Amino acid sequence: MTTAPTVFVSLPVAWQDWIMQNLARACNPLDMANSMAASGQHSMAVARAAIDEALALRAAADHAPAPQASAFVAPQQMPYIDLERNLVAAPDRTVEVLFVLKQPQIILLGNVLSDEECDAIIAHCGTRYTRSTVTGEADGASVVHEGRTSEMAFIQRGEAEVAERIEQRLAALAHWPPECSEPFQLQKYGVSQEYRPHYDWLDPDSSGHRSHLARGGQRLATFILYLSDVAQGGGTVFPGLGLEVYPKKGNALWFLNTDDNHQPDKQTLHGGAPVVSGTKIIANKWLRQGRYG
Repeated sequence: MTTAPTVFVSLPVAWQDWIMQNLARACNPLDMANSMAASGQHSMAVARAAIDEALALRAAADHAPAPQASAFVAPQQMPYIDLERNLVAAPDRTVEVLFVLKQPQIILLGNVLSDEECDAIIAHCGTRYTRSTVTGEADGASVVHEGRTSEMAFIQRGEAEVAERIEQRLAALAHWPPECSEPFQLQKYGVSQEYRPHYDWLDPDSSGHRSHLARGGQRLATFILYLSDVAQGGGTVFPGLGLEVYPKKGNALWFLNTDDNHQPDKQTLHGGAPVVSGTKIIANKWLRQGRYG
């Protein structure tokens, strides 16, 4: 890039300083642009142009070659589920499209897992559940929070054949590489246990979340796999949308956490309603921008 900086120098000094400080910390330019747009003070086009110009200014100050292209010239694609038909052919299974909300995109899928696969995953985790945690916004540490009262367990990649098979199936459904996803996280909810409304996307303005963003980028999409039926309660709720999805063994709920610019979508606020009767067990799979880990 050789054009003179015009957008960057037109910004308030506080925003100029913010951009330079975040570039110095090696923050992702796309996350920075998303934060600027989310502030409501700048369009995405202005944010991207200003960051590109700031990158050129930094290069000049360091006597380095100027960038030859925009940092945003080739944004990463989004994962997606093919909705051309009511039945989706996965490599080893035919999956049913049961429900679609277009904005934000939320899709309920049926017949994603067999009863035997659900039982095998539950049996594999056995008794190794521990109290569920959340990511601390200040330092990124895993902390117990009163809003999440379930128990959790993880299945690492390569640990169980049944999990590997399902991971490949989900990757095919979402058109997204399996290495660009987090390991399965199981959640077990007993009577009265819940997860109060929250977002799955990681906040680029949170110092605690930045360390997690560095391990694979933003969480673009979520799969929630329902591994058990629940007699009463335990639905996945989207309070801002007036939507509640009840658990059914073998089904999966899919939703995008960001827009096409990878900007966090605040419409995706969701939670796990308290279980009234029975036990709810789910497996979460989060799809990241890049290779995870």
